[in-house]
Formats: sequence, C-alpha cells, structure tokens
Amino acid sequence: MKKPRFDLPEEQQPTNIQRADIAPANGYAMVVDGHFKTQYANAEGANKAGQDLLALFPMLQIEIYDASTKARTLIK
Repeated sequence: MKKPRFDLPEEQQPTNIQRADIAPANGYAMVVDGHFKTQYANAEGANKAGQDLLALFPMLQIEIYDASTKARTLIK
C-alpha cells in the first residue's frame, strides 16, 4: 500500500525586508529608544502612533524621523 503524499506549500518570497539599523530613504519612521521601528507615509500617522505608544508606555523615548530632512522630532 502506498503512503499518501503530502505536498508542502510553496514558500513565499519575502516582500520588502526592512532593516532596523538603517534609516529609511523616504517617508517618516518612528524611533523608539534609538531604534527605527515602523515607517509611515505621512507625519500625522507617525505622530498619532507615537503618541498612542507613549500613552501606553510613558518611560519610552519616542521620536519621529523625517527622511527628507533627516531630522528627528521628540514626542512629549
């Protein structure tokens, strides 16, 4: 009697791997305690996410990085 054959699902290629130690080339990024975390298309989304995170964890130092001017803005 033959054993049933189980086909393995096809492996998907990673879409867009982002490194946390390299600054993004465009858009905005949230910097938490000196580490790049999440990228955003606009400043409003980045600020809102940063303030929400700061409300949950007030001990963190959260900054918004603007890739076009290469400047960081501290969220208080």
